[in-house]
Amino acid sequence: MKKIAFFDIDGTLTSEIDGSIPPSAVEAIRGARKQGNLMFINTGRCFQNVEQRFRDIGFDGFICGCGTNIYCGGRDIFYAPQSHETTLRMLYLARETGVDILFESRKEVAFDLSRPLKHPNAVKNYRAFLRRSYHMPEDLENPNFFCDKFVIWYEEPQQLKRFRAVSDALFQCIDRGGTFREFVPLGYSKATGIEAVLSYYGISKENAYAFGDSNNDLPMLTCLPHSVVMGNASPASLFEIGSYVTSRASEDGIARALSHLGFC
Repeated sequence: MKKIAFFDIDGTLTSEIDGSIPPSAVEAIRGARKQGNLMFINTGRCFQNVEQRFRDIGFDGFICGCGTNIYCGGRDIFYAPQSHETTLRMLYLARETGVDILFESRKEVAFDLSRPLKHPNAVKNYRAFLRRSYHMPEDLENPNFFCDKFVIWYEEPQQLKRFRAVSDALFQCIDRGGTFREFVPLGYSKATGIEAVLSYYGISKENAYAFGDSNNDLPMLTCLPHSVVMGNASPASLFEIGSYVTSRASEDGIARALSHLGFC
């Protein structure tokens, strides 16, 4: 029976030290595919933010935006964008509460630049996207603008509380550490993405493996009997969830796990 593996990107596929892709991970993933196994990225990033360096590794498909957009064998099999009205509601809510917001869709990313960004990490991400020449529209009230999901950075706990008083009816809030939060439409997750892919290929959960390192990987790590937690995972509670804990991403964690699990 062929097996299938689902990989988070940041801190799993990439080194937790500098964001590079360990050569051992590339070699192991390609080797696993040569053995007839399926390799998938399963990420909170929307498709436009899955950089070419990841695509060049060679994957059979992508689960993007925490299950809101799925590609199998080059085919776009599922997409669930948010309406302009819902997007606009979150935009106005961010302005009311004073948080920095980044909207993501499969074609673009967009910061609300109607006022200066405040949080240092929001500024850092904005500059990183500029360096990569990402398309970042500024007219977010344009009727054609929409998102798939979004993230915020806040400064005071009260800001988050006020924001969630409205957003929780539509989005799940994922704690990404510190004052950074990720918002995914209710009913979607990395786990629902896995279920869709397994159904598409007719593969059982017994032959599926999830690899992750952070809280937004929790749904996929708990939905499968085989879950691999990276040695650099945070929070530490994730180590109790995985069926196998491998070494750090920077210390050949992917290669070691794939070898241990018989993929290559």
